[in-house]
Amino acid sequence: MQLLKYFLMIEQNIPTALGTQKVGKLLVEYAVPAIIAMTAASLYNMVDSIFIGKGVGPLAISGLAITFPLINLAAAFGSLVGVGASTLLSVKLGQKDYDTAQRILGNVLVLNFIMGGVFMILSLLFLDPILYFFGASENTIGYARDYMEIILYGNIITHVYLGLNAILRSSGHPQKAMYATIATVILNSILDPIFIFVLDWGIRGAAIATIIAQVVALLWQLKFFSNKNAMLHFHRGIFWLRKRIVFDSLAIGMSPFMMNMASCLVVILINQGLQKYGGDMAIGAFGIVNRIAFVIVMIVMGLNQGMQPIAGYNFGARAFDRVSRVLKITIIVATCITTLGFLLSMMFSVPMVSVFTDDQDLINQAARGLRITLCVFPIVGVQMVVSNFFQSIGMPAKAIFLSLTRQLLFLVPLLIILPRYFEQQGVWISMPIADGIASILAFVLLVWQLKKFKKQAGIV
Repeated sequence: MQLLKYFLMIEQNIPTALGTQKVGKLLVEYAVPAIIAMTAASLYNMVDSIFIGKGVGPLAISGLAITFPLINLAAAFGSLVGVGASTLLSVKLGQKDYDTAQRILGNVLVLNFIMGGVFMILSLLFLDPILYFFGASENTIGYARDYMEIILYGNIITHVYLGLNAILRSSGHPQKAMYATIATVILNSILDPIFIFVLDWGIRGAAIATIIAQVVALLWQLKFFSNKNAMLHFHRGIFWLRKRIVFDSLAIGMSPFMMNMASCLVVILINQGLQKYGGDMAIGAFGIVNRIAFVIVMIVMGLNQGMQPIAGYNFGARAFDRVSRVLKITIIVATCITTLGFLLSMMFSVPMVSVFTDDQDLINQAARGLRITLCVFPIVGVQMVVSNFFQSIGMPAKAIFLSLTRQLLFLVPLLIILPRYFEQQGVWISMPIADGIASILAFVLLVWQLKKFKKQAGIV
């Protein structure tokens, strides 16, 4: 009864503001911190690449690029729990089901701990064969192994940290989630040069810095959720896994899970194709391009994270006009972001890739790859927002469909077919072709869904 009274008391606080305040104001309030946090997260990865490229060498960048599929695979299992549970949390808050919201917090912690541990053990047992399959050569396997071993030892920490950060955003604390992410970036940026240049730990130093930064952020999160005065907090009874919560979280989280799994497959095919037709330096070039594109993508993802609790809450409250409004605003802003990224990559490709390396061959290959990869980015924002939108309102089937069509239906066949005729160039051009087709498909599905919302809201 005391818990119920507490939630009734706060009902007029942060969560219900999602259903009453102006949508534009809410999106700014939630998206700006998320964008800053996601930009910081992308810089977090970029810092590692820059220090590794400058401090260890161009082959180390190639070795780091080899680890991307395995990191994507780990992220897939993390998002299966974190993104799915945080979306479910938003919907439950919109439905005023506060008891389930509390239990979601406990289940997120336990599920991430289990999945992170299982993934760590299995990956470490077969690490070398996995890395060779992902495109490693005798020249790069040592760098990839040294980096990935440390990252895997800290995988449980990474999963729990990211899961709790997602819960922070969805429970009305986007600023705190932003602070946690920024703290990891700052600490990682401080530790990287110390471990790589001063202590001469090489690529392992970059990985150690990453895990230490996440440990600090996780300790702060655990302290926050241990506060009994917080709306959601740890207490007895919420850590037992509930079948309904686990099933619903995994069902909603299946979209980002499948998207990350597909990304893993895609990066494997890209690495294998580049290794076959271009060698280690071509893989290194993709590693640089991937980091730069990742910054733009993460900014849009931050915008999506700002949209997610607003769309989820109002969908749960059946306020379909507000759902449509936040979606339209998000698409417009996302398109502006991806267009800016396109313009910068076209005009300043060489200076941008030169930040990572002094090797002229690597610079030339990366600059050309950047211009090709981002050539259709002005329309990519639509595809990213629409896919995330369906996930946010608890429609995982549509989100999975959009995610997988871009990766599996379009990109994978292109990566298999085009390199046979155009060799290395075929690998690069496959990506923008798939992006363009997937964006058009997302727009068509979006128009259909908006018409459905208008009927449900009684709008003629």
